Order: sequence, then structure tokens, then C-alpha cells
Amino acid sequence: MRFKGNVIVRFKKSVLEPQGKAIELSLKEREYTDVEQIRVGKHIEAVVNAENSEEARIKIEKIAESGLYNPVMEVCHIEMEELDETV
Repeated sequence: MRFKGNVIVRFKKSVLEPQGKAIELSLKEREYTDVEQIRVGKHIEAVVNAENSEEARIKIEKIAESGLYNPVMEVCHIEMEELDETV
């Protein structure tokens, strides 16, 4: 079976996120004064072959831990979906 893992990586709230701050300031210069706390992250998709969804999740978690994010500064959220083999 094939599964797709969506890995979403964001900076921890305690970490200053300069790219998000720059976007926020740029929007405010364009008169979007009600915008607050823009945060920028990463979205990574990975397709794996596995016997079941739990095995697929474990594989995606190992991939994420091996270099997709820095646990000191970032948090990682994983969403899994089974891919339709008939397509």
C-alpha cells in the first residue's frame, strides 16, 4: 500500500521568525493594519510504501527526524493519507 505523509514544520512560538515578521511589516505598509503574527513554515510531502498506516507513519516520522526539522527550534506535525491505488 502507498501512503502520503504531509509534514508541516513551523518555528516554535518562542523563536523569533524573521521571514514572517518581514511579511507582516510589508503587509502593514500596504495598509493591512489588522494583520498580526505572520509565521512561515515548511510543507513537505513524502510517499512511502508500507503494510499499514501505522508502519507508514513510523517511516514518515523517522524521515522527519532525520533532517526535515530541527527539534530545538521547530515543531513538526504529520498528517497521513492512504493513496488510492486504482488511479
